[in-house]
Amino acid sequence: MDYKDYIHSDSRIMLGKPVIKGTRITVEHILSELTAGMEISEIVEAHPSLDKEKVRAAIAYALDVLRNEDVYSLAEKK
Repeated sequence: MDYKDYIHSDSRIMLGKPVIKGTRITVEHILSELTAGMEISEIVEAHPSLDKEKVRAAIAYALDVLRNEDVYSLAEKK
């Protein structure tokens, strides 16, 4: 699956946050619902414009962002 088929970012929509194409549902919102304990099926039920593939695309997008992120170690204060 190529998440780019489902995820879009446009500065005129939701301040440029990545959204599911054709919606105003952000990747951030989907991840927030997953973190809150919602199942993919519950998210799809709550948002009729979504399907399981689109929710998985949001997860894949987040994974790709993290994989390509520069990580800097922060010194622990004692």
